[in-house]
Amino acid sequence: MRHVQRRAPRTRLAAVIASLTVLTCTVLGAGTLPARAATAPAGATRDDAPLPAPHNAAMDAVAAMQPSWNLGNTLDAFPTETSWGNPLVTKKLFDTVKAEGFRSVRIPVTWSSYQSATAPYTIDPTWMARVKQVVDWALDDGLYVDLNVHHDSWQWIADMTTEHDQVLARFDATWTQIATAFKDESRRLLFESVNEPQFNNATTAQGQQMLSELNTAFFNIVRHSGGCNGTRLLVLPAIDGGNTQSDLDGLSAEMASLHDTNLVATVHYYGFWPFTVNIAGFDSFNTQTQQDLLDRFSSVYTNFVAKGIPVYMGEYATFKYPDYVDDYNAIEPGEGNKFFELMGYEARINHVTTALWDAGQFLNRNTFQQRFPALFALIQSSWKTRSGTAASDQLFIPESGPITAQTVSLNLNGTTFKGLSSGDWKLVKGRDYAVNGDQLTLPAATVARLVGSQTPGVDSTLTVRFSKGVPWTINVISYGAVTQANATGNTTDGLVIPTDFNGDVLAEMQATYADGTGAGPASWTTYQEYGASFAPNAAGNTITMTPAFLTAINDGVPVTLTFYYWSGAKTTYTITKSGTTVTGTA
Repeated sequence: MRHVQRRAPRTRLAAVIASLTVLTCTVLGAGTLPARAATAPAGATRDDAPLPAPHNAAMDAVAAMQPSWNLGNTLDAFPTETSWGNPLVTKKLFDTVKAEGFRSVRIPVTWSSYQSATAPYTIDPTWMARVKQVVDWALDDGLYVDLNVHHDSWQWIADMTTEHDQVLARFDATWTQIATAFKDESRRLLFESVNEPQFNNATTAQGQQMLSELNTAFFNIVRHSGGCNGTRLLVLPAIDGGNTQSDLDGLSAEMASLHDTNLVATVHYYGFWPFTVNIAGFDSFNTQTQQDLLDRFSSVYTNFVAKGIPVYMGEYATFKYPDYVDDYNAIEPGEGNKFFELMGYEARINHVTTALWDAGQFLNRNTFQQRFPALFALIQSSWKTRSGTAASDQLFIPESGPITAQTVSLNLNGTTFKGLSSGDWKLVKGRDYAVNGDQLTLPAATVARLVGSQTPGVDSTLTVRFSKGVPWTINVISYGAVTQANATGNTTDGLVIPTDFNGDVLAEMQATYADGTGAGPASWTTYQEYGASFAPNAAGNTITMTPAFLTAINDGVPVTLTFYYWSGAKTTYTITKSGTTVTGTA
């Protein structure tokens, strides 16, 4: 007698399928949040206390995503994946990212180049399959993934002010297709509604209202699309990355209105803007710049974390450090390093998961090597502990005159000083240096040995070791007087000023008219933006005044340029524009 397999009753089959769906949709890798110490480490803005109630599974999952990394300028590039200089993504990239300690990746995607601009707004199936391939590679590596709608935010979503119904229809169609394509993926895949939403010519109230419409539409579409999407973590943004309290208030209200425990707030942070682009005299990681960072984390903590809402800082970095394209860093490396060190600490004590924005400036996508290993080691260390720093990573010694003792202020950051070396030379405390609290003093004999024959430039590098974290390095630099020469240029190509730096390093530039008012594109400050208005080339002994700066200055009116150097020296230079011709006088 032939055996006939009997089908399970419909109700039982439905139960089996439901149980398999629950298993597939379980958040994998979610752990508990780290315990918080009873008292705050040095530098904390408040007691490092236990995470306040309420506490939920979504917070555990987002905590398990820390640290995170952005696949920047890739699937978000347009018109194609490689248009912005990065190679096609391969699984090896995610293997590398995971090996470096990242536990999640944000995959920004711009859909517009692969989507019809009219109804029914169909996304090219080939592109959807490519995005899914990349997402699956990351998930297969055990990483959490945040998938979003990226540059569409300003390409067409920003037109919602005047094209409300069309934009909403296209947004709905976009997320309907994405949600359907990814509905059966693990819940380690998160959806983020839109990157840095902005709305053309909208008031604050109008912007909040339109974003609320989009976020609500996104929420309803995903939640009713089946599969794992009913409980998937959904990431909701504030206006333009959440730069103001009003932006955060709007997001908080929107999240409360949805009554869902599987929501995640997202904000971005690129530092205090004048510092992160080096403008208006903010060339150092000074007290105001640090306070801006502390205030941002405090605000995010108060608005969300303290209320049981997990926060994913979907992008963080600085705008002008590190730089692997130009031959200069607009932010001095030591100042930039102090930013990243404090960022990591504040993220930890405030329980904010942070995603490093990497458009190729950190990880070389061709070699799979970090472009700046020391900086990346500092960032890695900041995920777990603090590192000591110093007032500067440069110690300038005049090339002429007597060599004198030098004192460097240390930023211990809750660590203790452990030792000092330079290459193979292990300096001896009491003979080669002295430490009194946070003051490190080098006697004249030690300084003389460090500078040697005093060739202009970096003569040696000191390595300062602390009880925790990574060492801090200080370049010992011999320098002389900076000299400049007359030059002629034009508003099309710029003005190249011959400049013998003689070992010194350019910090910032001030541009003024005779009455003391600012000259240049940034009329609100006399200190113009590093890189945008002027750019040094130490190897070529030049400073180039950019066409953007020259075009912005008044015709026939002399402009005094004051260049400030990290040694404390300065030079002045006069330029005058006549039509398209520019002359410079030292």
